[in-house]
Amino acid sequence: MPAYNAATTIARSIESVLAQTLASFELLVIDDCSSDDTPAIARRYADQDARVTYLRQSANGGVAAARNAGLDRATGEFIAFLDSDDGWHPRKLELQVAQMRQRGAQVSYAGYQRVSEDGRVLSLVKPPARLTHADLLRSNFIGNLTGAFARSLGQPRFRRIGHEDYVFWLEVIRLAGSAIRIEHDEPLAYYLVREGSVSANKWRAARWQWRIYRDIESLSLPRALSCMVQYVWFALAKRR
Repeated sequence: MPAYNAATTIARSIESVLAQTLASFELLVIDDCSSDDTPAIARRYADQDARVTYLRQSANGGVAAARNAGLDRATGEFIAFLDSDDGWHPRKLELQVAQMRQRGAQVSYAGYQRVSEDGRVLSLVKPPARLTHADLLRSNFIGNLTGAFARSLGQPRFRRIGHEDYVFWLEVIRLAGSAIRIEHDEPLAYYLVREGSVSANKWRAARWQWRIYRDIESLSLPRALSCMVQYVWFALAKRR
């Protein structure tokens, strides 16, 4: 859980992890040099529950560096991510671990709700039941707050780039070959949509997406254009 000046939301996010029906986990809170009460709140939970570890970065390095610091310290069989303003369904980890083991999957993800700051449900995101690297090029179907991967895949890293989570999952799914959706009647995570957030800036997101296709994935111009059209289509559909 990367955190930066998240005092107004981090307690709720941590509580959603502590409420998991799967009791065996470690929660690494990576504080990216917050200047508000984030450290005090996170330390309080760490003092009360041995499963929570508070770590503070030596310098503010952004979300990619914070997540990488968490990857360096993680010791579990599976690794999952949750930002300090989002939340998990209580059965998220239980269902995810069980289905990954049962189905022999190294990467998984789930459906989630997009929620406004006043608590309104904006939309339900239900990704495809199975994904390959080619599928993921069409759209960022893996919500980072729902994704999990087996540590046996190796040590993928987050890059300091726009849409760093998308680039990360492209790398992970390339290593694994495919990924599965965790099946449940309800969404397994809740993504907070902030007014004016990076994810809400559609033009900037589109520029980042184009750079990923051309510079990171090295797609040809026709292939990049085809993927870009599909990306815009799915982005509009996600917000309906």
